[in-house]
This record gives sequence, C-alpha cells and structure tokens, in this order.
Amino acid sequence: MFKKLSPYEKEWADMIKKEDKFLKARADKKDSIINRKLEKIVPAKLQDTIDEAFSKVFNLIFEKGTGFIEKTYSKERLMEKYSENDYASLSDHSGKRLRSFSKRAQASGTGNMLLSGAAGIGMGAAGVGIPDIPIFTAMLFKGIYEIALNYGYSYDNDRERNFILLIIQGAVSYGDNLSRINNEIDTFIRTGKFSSEINIEKQIKTTSALLSRELLYMKFLQGTPIVGAIGGVYDVIYMKNITDYANIKYKRRFLEKR
Repeated sequence: MFKKLSPYEKEWADMIKKEDKFLKARADKKDSIINRKLEKIVPAKLQDTIDEAFSKVFNLIFEKGTGFIEKTYSKERLMEKYSENDYASLSDHSGKRLRSFSKRAQASGTGNMLLSGAAGIGMGAAGVGIPDIPIFTAMLFKGIYEIALNYGYSYDNDRERNFILLIIQGAVSYGDNLSRINNEIDTFIRTGKFSSEINIEKQIKTTSALLSRELLYMKFLQGTPIVGAIGGVYDVIYMKNITDYANIKYKRRFLEKR
C-alpha cells in the first residue's frame, strides 16, 4: 500500500516542504510596530542613501571583493569535500551522504548568520547604521558562496552572479513578486536559461532597491547609540531569510541535476 521513498525522493520532499513553508510565510508583507512608528521620522532621502550604499558594495564585491571574501574560508577544502560526498553518495543507499550536502550548507549559513549578527549588534550599540552595510553584505555573500560550494557550484561568472542576485531578491520579496522571482529561478534550474539576457548592472540596481526598502527602518534605528542594537538584531533575521532561501534553491538545483 505504501511505497518506500528513496533517499533522493526524501531529500526532494524535504526541499519542497521547506520551500512551501518559506513562500507561505512571505505571501503577504506585515509591517512591524517598530516600522510603523519609525515611518513618521525616517528622512525621505535615507532610502536613496542606503540603496546607493548597497549598489556600491555589490559592484565592489563582483569587481574585486570575491578574492578577499575567499580568504575567510578554504574554497579548496569545500570543493574537495563536495567531490568526496558526491562520489560516495552514488553508492550509499542509506541516504546519509546525500543528506550531508544540505547539512553542511545549512551549517555554513548558520555560522555566517551568527557572525553577522554579532557585528550588527555591536555596531548598532555604537550607533553605526549605514557603515554596517559593507560588513553585512560581505557576510551575506560569504554565506551564499559557501552554500554554493557545498552543493558543487561556482559563483565567479555572470551566470552565477545573476542566480545569486535573484536569490537575494526573492528572499526579501513578498506575494506576487516573490512568486515571479521564484518561478524565474526554477526555470533557470530546469533549463539553464534565464528569461531575459543577463544584465548584472540592472540586477544589482534591482537587488539594492529591494534591500534598501526592506532594511530602511532598521538601518535608521541602528544609527542610534544603544537602541541601535535592536536594528543590528535584524541583520541576523535577514541573513537567515536569505541564506535559508539560498540553501533551498541550491538544493533544488543540486537535486534537479541528479
């Protein structure tokens, strides 16, 4: 009466379950009480300032920052571990090796989330808001890069950069916009093609606008000494959302390939 699922089918079902939960949680945007109170006092031009800050950091990372980020982890070791697990998983019928890919990727995301949170809270307590953006963004890319490597993917060409930017966009979007981005990502995973020609500069602007809109109030709050630590806590929340979504989409891509 009941068919026993293979290790692959179990991993696919786990990925779908987590993806559905993520999408349902972001079906509608719900502003917090803090956001509603801050809305009245946040300077009108602050979003443009944050938007520009994110754009500059994205460009800097893509132009010459990836090598610096790679100094914070062993790229070679992660690639070796992926190859080792990939080979062993082909003959492992228990599913232990197959499960190890997502476990290692999840551990990378959690570690970087905690580091980002510590930095954000510390800078927030000191009243540092916008200057925290380069640190937050660098830690974000570190987390995504490590997740990508754990699933056997690179990140140093425009095709992969476009994929990463779409992941960040999806993770900070809601409702129909999230659904559209999620479908775009899944189409690429299935076909290896995006719906339009890759334009990294345009994607950077779109991603920066979405991030600045989402983080506007928290970065404003983070610029106030002591209470700014609350804004720093949100670095953890957004880092978790983005790395969780990255883990889901890279896992789907990994499983689709197999």
